[in-house]
Amino acid sequence: MKNTILTTEEARKRLVTPEDMVSCSVAFIDCKLPGSNLKQNYSFIGPGVTQSSEQVINIPLPHGFNIGAAAMPKGVTNNLHLHFTAEVFLIHEGSWRFRWGANGENEATFSAPTILSIPTWIFRGFTNASPTDTNGWVFTVLGGDNTGGIIWHPSVMQAAKEYGLYLSRDNMLIDTEKGEAIPDEAQLMPELAQSYIDSLTHYSPQQMAEFAVTGEQRVWSSQGLLDAILSGHGAEIAPVIGFGISQDRNNQPKIIRPHGFSVEWLKLAAGGKIGRHRCEQVQVIMVFKGTLEVTFNRDGEEVVLVAPERSVISIPENSWRQYRTLEGECEVTLTTRGDQRKALYWDEDIIAAAEQKGWVLDPDGYIASADVLPLTARKVAINAHHAYLARLDK
Repeated sequence: MKNTILTTEEARKRLVTPEDMVSCSVAFIDCKLPGSNLKQNYSFIGPGVTQSSEQVINIPLPHGFNIGAAAMPKGVTNNLHLHFTAEVFLIHEGSWRFRWGANGENEATFSAPTILSIPTWIFRGFTNASPTDTNGWVFTVLGGDNTGGIIWHPSVMQAAKEYGLYLSRDNMLIDTEKGEAIPDEAQLMPELAQSYIDSLTHYSPQQMAEFAVTGEQRVWSSQGLLDAILSGHGAEIAPVIGFGISQDRNNQPKIIRPHGFSVEWLKLAAGGKIGRHRCEQVQVIMVFKGTLEVTFNRDGEEVVLVAPERSVISIPENSWRQYRTLEGECEVTLTTRGDQRKALYWDEDIIAAAEQKGWVLDPDGYIASADVLPLTARKVAINAHHAYLARLDK
């Protein structure tokens, strides 16, 4: 473990703005099926589950999860398939009808800014069901550095053959209309047997609702970060999946099933900021609303990135960072590697200023009143902070 200092060039490579995003229209076996041929797939961090060698990956560095997106006009469908690792949808624009089950017999519609986690090993598909001609946009987070790919529903694989599309055993697309030869049967991906499909876990619409957090269901805390008490700071936090960085002991996520990462909302008022801090785990910010300014480093030259709406920013582990809004209020999601609760380490100036306002951290890293916490308890958090910095300096 060491202190991560970024140069301007290194920091810019970790920012994906809308102008940097490159779509792929042939990412999956259903890419030529009527009603699905207008899908656009993106891979921002890691390859995700793409089945095309043409897919552009903006940031190939391993994060412990993959970040991508799908852009689809109204009425366009992504057909039934299943995942082996976590798949989380972060709806940025539009309304989306999700289907799941052996033949997609269950469905529910969610609108921006819902976050939905669909359990592994069940078939799922989705359609842009927006009431207007909205080119819907949904971010995705997929578990693991290597997802292992996906399995398509047999009906999709059969329909794709009519358009000359097949899948190899290593889950890559074969397009005979481009002159690619059909491999021997033993080298093709087999269809999943109906008996196996029937044995997969069933989730009712009521059960699936427990894996979704709509915009209205977000539980915001104004005491989720130590610096929130300081003038000009005051970011709010709303946990969604797993235990992330919230320092409010009463602010709990709705979805606690292990994913390999946590997801939470951060909201900053116009002109608001989050003070300088570190985290031991790699994090990714997706900007849903407004413009976010990210400043890296503490010792030496500061490096500043400006991330407009829909940008993706990779924040390396053990790096000093601070955030500030530009052009009004800002809402972002923060995805952090690991299922465990994550500790934040604040700049000493932040710690001192918060204490003067009456806030300190208890031995478990949660915010407590300085008037209530014994000195012996306060020293536990301070000593942990100093031990962390000492490890970085080695």
